[in-house]
Amino acid sequence: MEPVEVVAAAQEALSLVQPLADQREIVLENRIPSDQDPYVLGDYQRLKQVLLNLLSNAVKYNREGGRVILSCEQRQDARLRISVSDTGPGITQENLNRLFIPFERLGAEQTGIEGTGLGLALSKTLVDAMRGSMGVDTVVGQGSTFWFDLGSVDSATAALHPGAQEHRSAPAAETSNAACTLLYIEDTLSNLRLMERILAFRPQVRLLSASCGLDGLELARTESPDLILLDVHLPDILGGEVIRRLRAEPACRDIPIVILSADATKNQIHRLLAAGARAYLTKPLDVEQVLRVVDEAAKTKDFSHAV
Repeated sequence: MEPVEVVAAAQEALSLVQPLADQREIVLENRIPSDQDPYVLGDYQRLKQVLLNLLSNAVKYNREGGRVILSCEQRQDARLRISVSDTGPGITQENLNRLFIPFERLGAEQTGIEGTGLGLALSKTLVDAMRGSMGVDTVVGQGSTFWFDLGSVDSATAALHPGAQEHRSAPAAETSNAACTLLYIEDTLSNLRLMERILAFRPQVRLLSASCGLDGLELARTESPDLILLDVHLPDILGGEVIRRLRAEPACRDIPIVILSADATKNQIHRLLAAGARAYLTKPLDVEQVLRVVDEAAKTKDFSHAV
């Protein structure tokens, strides 16, 4: 737990969701006041993941040409409330009772909208882990507002904390690496946290994460990462299917994919390498090997000799 700048996390999440909003002609409105410089106690990557989940849902389940508003307000209990409002159909009382249940999509699976029903459940878990709370206000036919409260910190206190600005002002490592973007598709939070710690040695690397295969595919399409690290056993589609879909899309087919998996069986390794993965690293991870993979991708944007 450390002071986290809300404006920076919000801007990054909004930029990731913007292409999806553009497709449906939905207006994204950021009402978080940058001049007030709000901070909360939490974890930057987790805060960004919660914002990304809520904003993505607000766009996906909105009406065509609708609006999504991101805002925040200071509460009297020394907490900051961050809200994502949409102009969608709203949620019935019956469905509210099932809202945060994993894999529960409240009938959306009949609409053709892609999803797994894990986003809200994961978001609530992350907010709880940051000692916060999450809820929703909704009116059927008008829209919904998903909100979460986290402990607030004034900017003067945050400025004294050594980790508060690391996500945006960390010094470049003393290597010849060029900056690159890495996408890690992994549903286990402990594995993602480990990757974040590994990449702390490479602060010039921008890390994106997705907790399921379909979200990972969407990020690959919109962000064009320089390298994808992929788990095999995901909650929605298997790693092999993720590779197949990436290789079938002209914009993604040349992105190098490295498998990170505890499954070290020879048949599995050969099958996924044949499907288009460039390398297969087994867990527990060899930190130096992971860093060599990242370094090669950053320096050359050509992964042919990374491992």
